[in-house]
Amino acid sequence: MTRIVVLRETSSGERRVAASPETVKKFIALGADVAVEAGAGETAAIEDAAFAEAGATLGPRDAVLAGADLLLVVQAPEAGTIAAAPAGATIIGALNPYNNRAVLDAYAQAGLGAFAMEFVPRITRAQSMDVLSSQANLAGYKAVLDAAAEYGRAFPMMMTAAGTVAAARVFVMGVGVAGLQAIATAKRLGGAVSATDVRAAVKEQIESLGAKAIFVEGEAQDDSATGGYATEMSDDYKRRQADLVSGHIAKQDVVITTALIPGRPAPRLITDAQIATMRPGSVIVDLAVEQGGNVEGSVAGEVVERHGVRVVGHRNVPSRLAADASALYARNLYNFIAAFWDKEAKAPVWKAEDEIIKAVTLTSGGAVVHPALAA
Repeated sequence: MTRIVVLRETSSGERRVAASPETVKKFIALGADVAVEAGAGETAAIEDAAFAEAGATLGPRDAVLAGADLLLVVQAPEAGTIAAAPAGATIIGALNPYNNRAVLDAYAQAGLGAFAMEFVPRITRAQSMDVLSSQANLAGYKAVLDAAAEYGRAFPMMMTAAGTVAAARVFVMGVGVAGLQAIATAKRLGGAVSATDVRAAVKEQIESLGAKAIFVEGEAQDDSATGGYATEMSDDYKRRQADLVSGHIAKQDVVITTALIPGRPAPRLITDAQIATMRPGSVIVDLAVEQGGNVEGSVAGEVVERHGVRVVGHRNVPSRLAADASALYARNLYNFIAAFWDKEAKAPVWKAEDEIIKAVTLTSGGAVVHPALAA
């Protein structure tokens, strides 16, 4: 019988948990044994009693790790904190592999397998496993709420006997999952919304949500060959985009940036000079702040003021909606494991040739084996 262990997160500020009572029940229905570290769900509003009622056993970390086959986590734990895990166990989570090479090496040396859920390919059969999308949805929503909280004016247009309040002008830069949710949320709050991206395919999506699409004429990116992710653009495109954005951003009240390129620092979208053109009291939310930031002068974990503009750089935005983020993340992990589950063996069978397994495997056989990471 496969022993699935759910660990309490140790990373600073991490409030999510990698399982829910719902997914614990589903794992047990598959024939697995589930153990949860005591207190794992506290910060996500899940009490130990709820896990116990779902059928999990609870205990301290070293006790639940004994005999573990699968370790479910949100962020990568330091190897020392899971020293009680047996060789051959597999860690499954959002392991941030590009920035955690020393941790991955330690996993390999300890004989632990590691699957990075953020490497799940964007293909049809893997959609239900896509942790980046589930968490980005919440981040895009929360970014707008954070902007509204910092913005000293109303979002919707209001007509009163004393006069009219103009709608907040909201500009979303980067229209992936987070950006689309930010557009939708800003529209629901009554904002006048516009958005831009380097990918031509998203123009129709922007307009379908009732926002205005702001695009550089000519060059645009075809994302069909990049799995839906943005890639680096030409210097000429960047110059023309900067000119377009400079003219547009000066008229905006709220700007939300979401642009990321996998494995590389976040592209710089807004300069200090552009911030200076915005009116005092405006707000910028930089969702890429932890990867270097889209906004010049944004600071991870802080709200700073530049030229009278508040620049919001909250860390780990999905974790700030820990209950819902955990529920979605837990379902992603369950869907991933269930897709490879052998009912007779009551265990997952990881087929090395499968494109999903090939994409997510970081360590195997005592080595770091992912092509993007292997020495």
